Amino acid sequence: MKIGVIADLHIDRGNKYTPADFEFYLIETAKNKQLELLLIAGDISNNYKMTAQFIKKIKYALNIPVLFIPGNHDFWTNETDISSLNIVDYYISMEECLIDSPFIINNEWAIVGNTAWYDYSYGDDKFSEERLAQRKYYGATWQDKEKIDWPLTDQSMSELALKQTVKDLSKVDNKNIILMTHIVTHKQFVVPTPHRIFDYFNAFIGTSKFNKLYETFPIKYSIMGHVHFRKSIEEAGITYICPCLGYERQWRTKDLAVELKNTLVTITV
Repeated sequence: MKIGVIADLHIDRGNKYTPADFEFYLIETAKNKQLELLLIAGDISNNYKMTAQFIKKIKYALNIPVLFIPGNHDFWTNETDISSLNIVDYYISMEECLIDSPFIINNEWAIVGNTAWYDYSYGDDKFSEERLAQRKYYGATWQDKEKIDWPLTDQSMSELALKQTVKDLSKVDNKNIILMTHIVTHKQFVVPTPHRIFDYFNAFIGTSKFNKLYETFPIKYSIMGHVHFRKSIEEAGITYICPCLGYERQWRTKDLAVELKNTLVTITV
């Protein structure tokens, strides 16, 4: 099976391109690459209804399985009638969402997914946990602080994500696993330091809590997003892939079709 993986589309953050443009060009890219399954590792939009609608349209147009996990932006809420926890439940109710619903490819392979959550472990040790919890530095605010209303601390949310992922990994009967998260789960994918800003903000990029999962379960591919890098490494028999489209200002060209083609990574199982 030929599987495409991509992350951080941010379809509502384009300057030149509209969400409909992202939809059109992603469909074209997937068709051109002859994908049989598409995985999206979060941060599709800043609105849960837009994210859900986008997934449904892509799936309908391609007529192949399209699976996703939400990113932090997909949990943002500016509405008074719904909380971020309600949005989690909304996504879990979707058949395309991997949280609590691993996807069995065949007798040998399965896909497990969870947003995961940052636990401050990749922030510089010079910052205390209390200082990091402020999520403000050099006049900049980590926007999750304003736009996500979790009732628990980031560390507690990270632990809950870990427990759910272990539960889902345990459902797939020792099959080879493609693990998809939004939050970074490997230290080589954080912003390189020393860095004036990201010595601090790397605290909100990844989690080290998943380290033990790679030693316990037969994970062969680990897909992640969030950091807006495009990078892959192989380590101890595991291929780690970060296929982030990112914001338009971060693209290497001005052409969405080219960027999607260059960002989307294919794997064959």
